[in-house]
Amino acid sequence: MRSPFRRRDPLDISPRAKVISYVLLIGWTIVVLFPLYWLIVTSVKDPADVNTGPVYLPFVDFEPTIEHWQSILFGNTLDIITPFTNTVVIGLVSTVIALILGSSAAYALVRFRYRPMVGMILLFIGVIAYVFITVAAGVPLPIAGASAVAIFLILAGAVSRRFKRAVGNADIAFWLISQRILPPVAVVIPIYVFYQNLGLLNTHAGLIITYVATNLPIVIWLMRDYFLTVPLELEESASVDGASPYRIFRSIVLPVSLPGLVATFLFVLVFAWNEYLLAVFLSAADTRTMPLTIVAQDATRGPQWWFMSVLVLIMIIPVIIMAIVLERYISKGILVGAVKG
Repeated sequence: MRSPFRRRDPLDISPRAKVISYVLLIGWTIVVLFPLYWLIVTSVKDPADVNTGPVYLPFVDFEPTIEHWQSILFGNTLDIITPFTNTVVIGLVSTVIALILGSSAAYALVRFRYRPMVGMILLFIGVIAYVFITVAAGVPLPIAGASAVAIFLILAGAVSRRFKRAVGNADIAFWLISQRILPPVAVVIPIYVFYQNLGLLNTHAGLIITYVATNLPIVIWLMRDYFLTVPLELEESASVDGASPYRIFRSIVLPVSLPGLVATFLFVLVFAWNEYLLAVFLSAADTRTMPLTIVAQDATRGPQWWFMSVLVLIMIIPVIIMAIVLERYISKGILVGAVKG
């Protein structure tokens, strides 16, 4: 059997460097996986074992028990069916919608040239602000929307003649990602007031719309980098054969970009799955998600780490399984999107 530390060719690293790299990789693996291990062992400890001090090894330092799992899954201790279902539905639906819209926008930013004028952009932002203000003041949304459209059409000609400076695709992409940099706490109160007037508080639709708007910049930014690696010759050949831009995007670009789509899907799903701040303002008992349930359990009962460990594991296990199943697509999508140029 060939030794793994033996130099295979002149370009291979030395045995000493291999030993050091393996030691570093094993150490980093322990650092990354230890919190997950600690969650698992805490979920099978008695309260006395948790409170008396650190014990690490089941059947050696303590006798494991599945009492907490039985209490949460099969008892009346806490209702987790509704929060877990809400998390799955809201997370998956918002991620799929964000992926569809964001991939289309990213492809457009890569393959088409946009030169919107600054004046028209400012006018559009002002009209949107007008809609928010009028709806918050109690004006019905149809009336506010119709008046906003009329204002935009009346002022568009004058604004386009006075403000002729334009922005490019790179400016649009940077503006989109800047919306994700904006802290959610800065916009959650206006969103709450707006949703209150629209009747979207404590609804799945309200949370899905908010999550889509929050995660859309991430999808656009990641898929834009990935679409830049797709050979333009493929699309040109299909165009010569008579394929429309929509057919090229659907039948050629998307299948070729499957690794990037899968990697982006999982990233965005994790963000939606773990979202807390927006959910705590926009949801109630009917639409409560798992992060809110974990925090609420801690607030009502105190820091019962054994119960919290079970809830956290129930929350993260589906995402871990999905990441393992899609691992080959994820690694390829990350690498291809990162080595463009």
